[in-house]
Amino acid sequence: MLPTFVIGLREGLEAALIVGIVAAFLRQRDRRDALRQVWLGVGLALLLCIAVGIGLHVLDHELPQREQEGLETVIGLIAVAMVTYMIVWMRRHSRDLRASLESATESALEKGSTQALVLMAFLAVLREGFETAVFLIAAFNASDNAATAGGGALLGVLVAVIIGFGIYRGGVRINLARFFRVTGIVLVVIAAGLLATAAHTGHEAGWLDVGQGRAVDLSWLVRPGTVLASVLTGVLGLQPRPVVAEVVAWLVYLVPLLLYVTWPARRRPTTRPPAAESPVSTAGSPNTAPRVT
Repeated sequence: MLPTFVIGLREGLEAALIVGIVAAFLRQRDRRDALRQVWLGVGLALLLCIAVGIGLHVLDHELPQREQEGLETVIGLIAVAMVTYMIVWMRRHSRDLRASLESATESALEKGSTQALVLMAFLAVLREGFETAVFLIAAFNASDNAATAGGGALLGVLVAVIIGFGIYRGGVRINLARFFRVTGIVLVVIAAGLLATAAHTGHEAGWLDVGQGRAVDLSWLVRPGTVLASVLTGVLGLQPRPVVAEVVAWLVYLVPLLLYVTWPARRRPTTRPPAAESPVSTAGSPNTAPRVT
């Protein structure tokens, strides 16, 4: 439940932030005509994402076992690539996200182009929704309880929608840089588990034959059928008897990405205006030195 909750919350909040900031800006400008079009774009994107998710789910269950393992491997790798891009992008842009969105919205309104705002909201929801669909399917495949995983995802999206609505109404203020750093750490751990699971399913599909020697015996900890095993397998991607390829995939992804997310962000240098000089007196008074503002 935890992995899908974090996925639903993180992905849903990114879309909710973008839509909420744009909608709040339009509401302040009393542009309800443009606001209606933005909601229309959001609705269309949601329907398209749901259709993509259902299609992938049906395809996954219609294939023979070996092909299912191959499709799950591909979906897992795509999910890891998406979450990696998302973590890097948000680390770079979380501090100035609101300012850049409001600037783009203002520019679109000045040009009289509400279609640009609709497209912005549509693409934001479509991108996050598609990432969520792929990521959740990969998490479902790695989870032992689909109902619990689905409940976690639904709860995460619901919390994201509530926060987004609060941003739209102007009653919610969150530290985006801190929030995305914390959730980024959790997502790195989840993505490392998905990569280890992809190494496991890749072997089941006949695609990965190297590194299949047992690395360590964790059957004393990861006991199938127990709650702890579900958490360790679903969140960390741990198997009772992981092989070398799974452990290597897990560590190679986890260590550098955790360092990247937790490394202190480099502060941008602030430019100061040049110091103003007071007129120099010919009398040589001590008060004639330049004054720093």
